[in-house]
Amino acid sequence: MKKRIFIIVALLLPLSMIAASDHERAKALLESGEILSLEQILKNIREEQPGRLLEVKLEEEKDTLIYEVELLDNEGRVWELKLDAVTGELLKRERDD
Repeated sequence: MKKRIFIIVALLLPLSMIAASDHERAKALLESGEILSLEQILKNIREEQPGRLLEVKLEEEKDTLIYEVELLDNEGRVWELKLDAVTGELLKRERDD
């Protein structure tokens, strides 16, 4: 079962609009070193999958923290990537139709 921690809609939704409890939990996970920063995750995937950031979600799936990242490539295609929030490992990449 998925447990949603927080959602960021890049360029559309400022951090201040994220539910306070979700934002605080994500911040605590980052500050404690339990997850990589979104900045580091994006830096790691830019070489493999360039594109404009559309959306990022941090979710918990089967006791694993996962960043779900949606990118728009130069050809107008949307890609969804799932990365381990702790290690940065790319777990899944698929074109979103």
